[in-house]
Formats: sequence, C-alpha cells, structure tokens
Amino acid sequence: MHWITIPSSFMERDSSSSAFDYDASMIPAIVLAAGRSSRMGRAKALLPLGGGETFLTRIVGTFLDAGVDDVVIVVGHERDEIVQTFAASGLPARFAVNADYDRGQLSSLLAGIAVVDRPGVSAVLMTLVDVPFVSAATVRAVVYHYRRTRAAVVRPTSGARHGHPLLIDRALFGELRAAEHDSGAKPIVRAHASAAGDLPIADEGAYLDIDTVEEYARAISDRSIAGADDARPARRPGSL
Repeated sequence: MHWITIPSSFMERDSSSSAFDYDASMIPAIVLAAGRSSRMGRAKALLPLGGGETFLTRIVGTFLDAGVDDVVIVVGHERDEIVQTFAASGLPARFAVNADYDRGQLSSLLAGIAVVDRPGVSAVLMTLVDVPFVSAATVRAVVYHYRRTRAAVVRPTSGARHGHPLLIDRALFGELRAAEHDSGAKPIVRAHASAAGDLPIADEGAYLDIDTVEEYARAISDRSIAGADDARPARRPGSL
C-alpha cells in the first residue's frame, strides 16, 4: 500500500506518515472509494450533489459533522482525479491507495484498517462512497450505541435492511485480515451481528446505495423536491 500526500494547506496532519495521535477509545472512519464504479460509468466519488458537494465530500463532511476526527479515504481506480478534486474542498482527511482494488471491497477495507489500527483505537466506522446521504445524527447514534453495548458489530437497521455506516470492533480486525477476498467481509459481519448491535434507524440515507445512472438521477431529483440540498449545519466540536 502507498500513501498519497495531500498538500499541507489541505491537511492538518502529515499524510505521508502512518503515525496518528489517537486519544483513548478513538473510532476513526474509513470511506471505501477505490472501485471502478462500472455500473455508474464514472467514479462515484466525483459525482456532484449540488452546492459544490460531491459524493465524497459530503460523506467526509458528514463524519466531521458527527465529531469523527480521523477520516481515511481508500482510493484506487482514478485515484489522482479523486484526490485532486477532494483537495479543493479543504476538508481534512487522509488517503490510502489500494493497488489491489480489483480484488474487492475487503482489500480496500484492509488497506484502511492498516492505516488506522493503532493503540487507542477501539473500533472503526466503515462506509461506501455509494452511500452519500447518511446523516451526522446516524453516525453519532451508531457510535453512541457501540459505546453503550460494546457489540462487535453495530449497524443501522430498518426491518430486513442493513445500512451504513457499519461499525466494527477492533477485536474483529484479525478475522478480517484472515478472510478470503472472494467472500469479503460479509461472512464475518454476519457471524458477529447481534440483536444488541442492530440499531433501528429511520434515516433513509443510511440505506440508499446508489450504483447506477438511473439511481443517481432519481436520488438527486427526490432530494431536490424534498429540499434536501440546504446548507450543511455548522460542525459540532469534539471527537468520537
């Protein structure tokens, strides 16, 4: 795995180093944005949402709004354009390159875990660049639920649906590293999911996975009609 160094004007910390000063019980976030987006036909990280936001900037902004201090974006396909476009946003984040992105999402998750796994980390939040409309309130609820229950896997649920972000306890990192890439992380998540960790969430953005041009157009239209493109609220201080 390689590092991409973001210009210092856009980064408060040196992204060329794997070091990061975590507080006790830190929960960083990993955004998986390395895939080819073949069904969409272009990188989903770069898709505009209005108001100057893209899928990727909105997701990172949501984590920051929720109080997540360390956000790592895993890139692969079209990585240079993604990094350059994101850098213009001025949002603080770190990047990791997954050169093996064609092996699937597990390879990207492991690339992110390799960056964040340090003493003081108790779990990670993971989301896909396909899911841009999760609210900061949902992120905070997932983290709060984990701190209250210490469930190995915490995920938003609505009936039979499971959403994002997914929280994975550090105790499962070893199992993820030993997993078969063809199977991915799903068997491990399912094995450790529990009633205690499933969190009923009414946020439809947590379940809206946008994979195709048609789904993208529909999502933009629906949110425009609902007035969902209003300015993002001011960020709350503090870390998770």
